[in-house]
Amino acid sequence: MPTRNVVLTDHQHEVVERLVNSGRYQNASEVLRDGLRLLEQREDVEEAKLDALKAAAQVGWREIDDGRFTDVQNDKLEDFIGELGVRAAGSEQNQHRK
Repeated sequence: MPTRNVVLTDHQHEVVERLVNSGRYQNASEVLRDGLRLLEQREDVEEAKLDALKAAAQVGWREIDDGRFTDVQNDKLEDFIGELGVRAAGSEQNQHRK
């Protein structure tokens, strides 16, 4: 396994020491490996979220290109969004009743 020297802040050093002293980890390497594993998981989740957002944006742009959109004037936007929320809440309630 490759070896690497890492410079930690005082706070990070204290966190590593506390975790090792708690008995949850046998040594600092285990703490850092677990932290890197969690970071990798978080990166994967963020990448999946970004991919989903990009896909949703593509659908939205396609719908706009196909003319499936509603043109709303700025002074009516707040009311329009409120109505959408009411309709969505009603739709969700109907789904729970089934």
